[in-house]
Amino acid sequence: MSDWITFALPKGRIMQDSMELFGRIGITCPEMTEESRKLVFENPEQKFRFMAVRATDVPTYVEYGCADLGVVGKDTLLEQGKSLYEPLDLKFGYCRLVVAEPKALKESDNPLNWSNIRVATKYPNITERYFAAKGVQVELIKLYGSIELAPLVGLSERIVDLVSTGGTMKANNLVEVETIAEITTRLIVNRASLKTKHQRISKIISGLEEIIGGDEVRISQ
Repeated sequence: MSDWITFALPKGRIMQDSMELFGRIGITCPEMTEESRKLVFENPEQKFRFMAVRATDVPTYVEYGCADLGVVGKDTLLEQGKSLYEPLDLKFGYCRLVVAEPKALKESDNPLNWSNIRVATKYPNITERYFAAKGVQVELIKLYGSIELAPLVGLSERIVDLVSTGGTMKANNLVEVETIAEITTRLIVNRASLKTKHQRISKIISGLEEIIGGDEVRISQ
């Protein structure tokens, strides 16, 4: 089955959006439209396989060659720093990675005066690099969910988290202070697969490029 192409896709909305996009270049998997607890779906006619995985695991499956291609948010790529090709910005799933703090603190706070702060986040690597570049010493608290809770209970004064509409932060009296990065969903490719299955993978990339406007090819660092 070495001539098959395997995709690693995050479960949920991104998988749905990805399959809609792939469908526009003729890549389909009728099996995925059925309600199922399966984690692997196949289209034998087209020789495509689709793995449903956690978003944070997508880069790992692609890096180790279990999947040839994957779809994942830029935030995950920045945080993990895997050795992958990142040929395409798929231009959906837009959000921002920001520094936020309680509204009451913001009224008297000046980020230029920060020297030693405590930050709760799901993104310790990104956060550490960001503040190190600014010369700010940061104590990191790694959390896995409900980051907005940390300032409310005194765990940390500030957080680094993803923001889409900003509704959750507003509901918890938090305000954005700085934007670290703008995030969209990216196509990633296993380095070896790009060589051994070059023709098929290149066709997929060029097809997607044509649909979304031919965004400049980039390589993940």
